[in-house]
Amino acid sequence: MIYLDNAATTFPKPPQVLREVQKCLSSYCGNPGRGSHRLSNAAGEKIFEVREQVSDFFGCENSENVVFTLNDTYALNLAIKGFLHPGDHVIISNFEHNSVYRPIRAMADCGLIKFSIFDALAPDTVGQIEKLIRKNTRAVIVNHTSNVCSLTLPVEKIGELCRKHKMIFILDAAQSAGHEEIHMEKMGIDVLCAPAHKGLMGIQGCGLLVLREGLSLPETVIEGGSGVNSLEWQMPDQLPERLEAGTLPTPAIAALGEGIKFVRSVGTDEIKKHLANLFVLSLDRLSSINGVKIYAPKHQGSTLLFTVSGIPSDTVAAHLDSCGICTRSGFHCCPSGHNVLGTPEDGAVRVSFGIFNRESDTDALYRAVKELVF
Repeated sequence: MIYLDNAATTFPKPPQVLREVQKCLSSYCGNPGRGSHRLSNAAGEKIFEVREQVSDFFGCENSENVVFTLNDTYALNLAIKGFLHPGDHVIISNFEHNSVYRPIRAMADCGLIKFSIFDALAPDTVGQIEKLIRKNTRAVIVNHTSNVCSLTLPVEKIGELCRKHKMIFILDAAQSAGHEEIHMEKMGIDVLCAPAHKGLMGIQGCGLLVLREGLSLPETVIEGGSGVNSLEWQMPDQLPERLEAGTLPTPAIAALGEGIKFVRSVGTDEIKKHLANLFVLSLDRLSSINGVKIYAPKHQGSTLLFTVSGIPSDTVAAHLDSCGICTRSGFHCCPSGHNVLGTPEDGAVRVSFGIFNRESDTDALYRAVKELVF
């Protein structure tokens, strides 16, 4: 099997990630913060350790500002609904995943907020955003790297603009965490949201909401047990407990810690170069096949989007699967991005590379697509 769906979930996982999950489940998977016995304490110590790793990895000054969630979507909803107030205006791009667009649209349709959209493919990203700023603009929310193509936005410049206008900058790092160097303080990122199971090489069931030091506390979206001040009806005022209602996914958090260690051992720059090389090889080979169209080819990275003339995208993906190649067809939870790129009415096929893919995988992809066409 050749796995080329890493934008959804990286596979396979590094061996040390799998070992840590097994170790957690067999040795220290008590309920963290909910008891005084040794297993509870051991789980709490592991979670504290991984908070420190996340904080250091993303350039966050205070590890207590690292909040563990169920996934990136959950983290984005906490940020959007926790920081936006009635009457606020927010700016997003036309390449946002539904994890951003749907909660923003839901709040707008209820009359709570208004939003504006800029074209992420157009030049002068910062200038476009600046033209959309209003007196009541509260936040700018963008995905760092698109999940339908390898378009990557100038995060540091957007951060500078947000600091200048005193707006909250919320970054969706679903596709960039582990592939791009991200430093919250240097880049002016106020809120960073990311999943553990993609470029950070963890497993499903864990996400991250990381807040800049000094940022005002967001409103709570989920309330429940936190292991702190159980006699009070309100959620605690301190982080991370304020936003971590219920039992944390200790095995997934433990896996994340080992995933970050793996990424650091390889090096983010090396990972980025490897993925871009696979992109270029696939671009060159697929482009030589009559009827194949590559979308946004100049944006080279981990994700390549293509169609085959006259053949529905799900048919192409099914053929590739029959050849042992895993891809994903359709609209990838980002219909607006597909609309901008001009893909057909049934979407397109997404190929997304991971650190464990090799050049031979691009050869196999080429042969399989060529076989379908000829």
